[in-house]
Amino acid sequence: MSFLDKIRACNAWDPRDFTPFLLDGERLGLPRLSSLDHFRRWPEHFEITAEGVIWINAPDDFAGRTAVLAGVVRHLEAEGVVSHLHGELYPVTAGNREQARCLIDRACAPFFGMRAFGQHLNGFVRTARGIEMWIGRRSADRRLYPGYLDNLVAGGLPHGLSLEENLRKECAEEAGMPGALADRAVAVGAITYCRDSERGLKPDVMYCYDLELPEDFQPRGTDGEVESFHRLPVEEVREIVRDTDEFKLNCNLVIIDFLVRHGLIPQTDPDYLEILRGLRSPPS
Repeated sequence: MSFLDKIRACNAWDPRDFTPFLLDGERLGLPRLSSLDHFRRWPEHFEITAEGVIWINAPDDFAGRTAVLAGVVRHLEAEGVVSHLHGELYPVTAGNREQARCLIDRACAPFFGMRAFGQHLNGFVRTARGIEMWIGRRSADRRLYPGYLDNLVAGGLPHGLSLEENLRKECAEEAGMPGALADRAVAVGAITYCRDSERGLKPDVMYCYDLELPEDFQPRGTDGEVESFHRLPVEEVREIVRDTDEFKLNCNLVIIDFLVRHGLIPQTDPDYLEILRGLRSPPS
């Protein structure tokens, strides 16, 4: 195993298996070709052409388009095509969050191959022994990746909350962190990847943060998503990421990025440049 294996696993997809989802000529998603029969059930909304799935007769307003997609999504969920609804609304966009054309339930974005946004935070402590990282273990009842290792704080970025507001909320829910401490997090960029998952395509963006924590900080989960926390030497975390599949898949990328920025994957590593390119694959 290698760091590149983790990066490639997050970018494993075949463009030939997908087709554009278009609104007024703008590509808002990439649903699977195998899902086209579902779209054909709504000829008043979707037209299947050689170009892809065309959203026709779409309302001119943001709320109207959101309502149309919500109706479609409810049917897909009721029939088991989409496993569940999350209850959080995500922006439907070909660009950044501020360029949203409408909203869709978070759980349904992969079915349409729509971009999703999240925030991941590396919590670390500088000790006399070196850098140590706080790592969470996901609860056994999680729908996705139960029992896997996770970043100290990681969550989706719903519509209607700023980056600062949502990060503060996630830090409180997932690590029991006061807002004043969460506000010290340093924005260190974003990671992009595109992966074919069981639920559909995930052309996702993860905004990343580093937060140096005091020696006496003890994380405390408040939302039941994490069953335990562990503070590990960064060298041990590096080995777990490189040599095992213990981490939730996209969390590997966040830690690899941390390792690069802190010189723990040296510039002399033969895969160094490919690692850098792989962490920021062109958004699909």
